[in-house]
Amino acid sequence: METVLTTHLADDRYRRIDGYRGSGGYEALRKAVSMPRESIVEEVRKANLRGRGGAGFPAGVKWGFLPKDFSRPRVLVVNADEGEPGTFKDRLILTRGPHLLVEGIAITCYALAIHSAYIYIRGEYVLEARILEEAVAEAYAAGFLGKDLLGSGFDLDVTVHRGAGAYICGEETSTINSLEGKRGWPRLKPPFPASVGAFGLPTLVNNVETLADVPWIVANGGERFAALGCEKNGGTRLVGVSGPVERPGVYELPANVNLRDVIYDIAGGLRGGKPLKAVIPGGSSTPVLRAEEIDVTFDIESMAKIGTMAGTSGVIVIPEGTCMVRALSVLMNFYAHESCGQCSPCREGTGWLRKITGRIEAGEGRPGDVELILDLCDNMMGRTICALADAAAMPAQSFIWKFREEFDRHIAERKCPFGNSF
Repeated sequence: METVLTTHLADDRYRRIDGYRGSGGYEALRKAVSMPRESIVEEVRKANLRGRGGAGFPAGVKWGFLPKDFSRPRVLVVNADEGEPGTFKDRLILTRGPHLLVEGIAITCYALAIHSAYIYIRGEYVLEARILEEAVAEAYAAGFLGKDLLGSGFDLDVTVHRGAGAYICGEETSTINSLEGKRGWPRLKPPFPASVGAFGLPTLVNNVETLADVPWIVANGGERFAALGCEKNGGTRLVGVSGPVERPGVYELPANVNLRDVIYDIAGGLRGGKPLKAVIPGGSSTPVLRAEEIDVTFDIESMAKIGTMAGTSGVIVIPEGTCMVRALSVLMNFYAHESCGQCSPCREGTGWLRKITGRIEAGEGRPGDVELILDLCDNMMGRTICALADAAAMPAQSFIWKFREEFDRHIAERKCPFGNSF
């Protein structure tokens, strides 16, 4: 299998510009500045590059949403917030291959005539931010950023902006508000960021991994990238596997890999040969799968057909013996804490989900509580400005649909059958 990213993520030698350039780094940028801008955008379209931030929207199509009118400046915002529990693949790029991201930013900005880029990085990523700032400084010194980039006559400024540690700021309009110094609340749409985004300007928001794929696409061609994946999902993607597996970590895999193979062949199966109980396939907000449901291709369309999502490719492995009520209660604590409070269905709904799941797990559940959770979820989904309410409701629904017997036992026996207590 051809690698797109992991060649430059193998060890720390690619963290600095000399190591990166020694493996061909920034040659794609040199090629890009000699190409017509429209040709670069067309190669990204041909690549079938789907956004790696969770939504999976085609990157080339998203680029095309920027207005054709060049009378106003445009802005690129790089989403490096990565706050989704179970997700840690962007972190690897930021620490091991920051110049992959910087080169991807430079190519994207050149292709779209963008002269200002902001990398919004989560507040908890202290080391990652320092490494990224070093990489940006090296790129400026080498002439890959700044005035007259590579003698092309094109100017580009890149700024690393630290967030303050809020999950909600991973939502693109909340990212923009926080970048502007405002409260990190999502915005009503329309207008969409492509028309009115950061500082009132047309704005493109892309994930770290999405932009890190761009140099390979320019260097090797969009069709070749597309051929590494499957019909509607081009290339490879980074998959993070966590939980009690033999080899947890981040793996670069084609989109048509089987989820069972990810867990058992690539990650080595569960430690001690323990049986699998469930898998959260794409970060904590994606609906859970039972063990018998994992024979599925790990691409966006295939996962959607079975009622879940590939999301951010954060595979969370759950072994037998785990209390699914407690697991859901932990997740609901997170979403209640991270709700920004702007929308009533989310603010109140996540709080109630936390209270109800917590009392069921503590042996204080009441008849009708399970139905109440499902009713709350129905009244949360699709009724808020952003998708955080959905992100809480989808796992809550799926945990009950897939493991209803455990919730009923907690309520009937007035204790956790697995011996857990908070």
